[in-house]
Amino acid sequence: MTMPRIDTQGPAQGPSLIEELGEWQHTLRAQFPIITAHPELAYLDSAATAQKPQAVLDAVHTYLTTTNANAGRGTYPWANRTTTLVEQARDRVKGFLDDPAPERSAVHFTSGTTEGLRTIARDWLPGFLADGDEIVVPVADHEANIAPWLEAQRQLARQGVHIRVRPMPYQRSSGDYDHLALAELAGGRTRFVAATHVHHVYGGDMNLHRIRRAVGPDAVICLDAAQSVGHLPVSVADLDVDFVVFSGHKAMALPGTGAVWARQARGREFTPGGWSGTPNTVGAASLATALDWLDSVGTDRIERWTVALAARLTDGLRRLDAYEILGCQSSLAADSSVQRRQSIVTFRHHAIDSSDLGFILFSHGFMIRSDQHCQGRAGERTGSVRVSLHVYNTVEEIDRLLDVLATLG
Repeated sequence: MTMPRIDTQGPAQGPSLIEELGEWQHTLRAQFPIITAHPELAYLDSAATAQKPQAVLDAVHTYLTTTNANAGRGTYPWANRTTTLVEQARDRVKGFLDDPAPERSAVHFTSGTTEGLRTIARDWLPGFLADGDEIVVPVADHEANIAPWLEAQRQLARQGVHIRVRPMPYQRSSGDYDHLALAELAGGRTRFVAATHVHHVYGGDMNLHRIRRAVGPDAVICLDAAQSVGHLPVSVADLDVDFVVFSGHKAMALPGTGAVWARQARGREFTPGGWSGTPNTVGAASLATALDWLDSVGTDRIERWTVALAARLTDGLRRLDAYEILGCQSSLAADSSVQRRQSIVTFRHHAIDSSDLGFILFSHGFMIRSDQHCQGRAGERTGSVRVSLHVYNTVEEIDRLLDVLATLG
């Protein structure tokens, strides 16, 4: 069970907060054309990809109709403006992440979190490790934060360098990291730790500050922030991590957009290998605008809204005997003061297969994900239904979903 975060969790996340933020949320929901065009549907799959506000769509249209050119490969005005746009987008990522030393850090654009983690594993990690070193891998998190590090181990073994992969320890009851066990596991040869900020199945904040305390000041920490950037405030000034990798498309930018932020403080400099081809210039334009939009509306308020909706959903689900809610069982009630789920609630029906439940829910207008959610080998092996929320989701959608689920009990 994780520690309380009373500032954004607990009973204050109930009806009073929903009432307080209701008008604000209503105004923001109206800025998503795909949402307002389909009032009969409830999009509850934002952990897979987020919908785009009109400001992002306008920025994409403006770029493609006024500036579109290749970056770093021309001297005419369109090319120069595009080159500047890409560089400014890198600076925008640093600012959004509250980078305390932007003159030293680096940002590399990718197609998303998966490619970003693979780039670190392929182009940076092998040159950082020596024979006998150890790395910690979160074997019950998303497969994208497991497979690249195991491939790096195999790559090094082919070169005669043998490293040890240590599985991240977990608390069985909640799915949180076991920070006490991690402290016992880590030693002088622990050089690299892969971790997740918000778990993509259990929805928990994985308490990164405790990981740094557990592994010591010298180990490099790589953070999968796919489910946190764009959903809650993420400050690398507060998080003592060395890499932050996220998907721009989950932060309201275009599909195929993401970034690696590298602190450049521990270990060798992060420089992706190979020839640098044409960047996703329109993706960079969309990402910069999406981050501007998120800053303007406040990721702190987005977090408060989605956590409140998730708490409303778990509180309703716990009253339905036909369902099992995954993750921490101490944070289900609406008046719980234990750290809540960050916009993600995953559950099963005891008698209905999760894939069938997904089809049933869509027949009632709910778009959710129903499978094993790409969880690693130490995670859940049985399918489940995942509801993932964002600022455009409403109290009415949660209540209507609970009404439908109740009829299936």
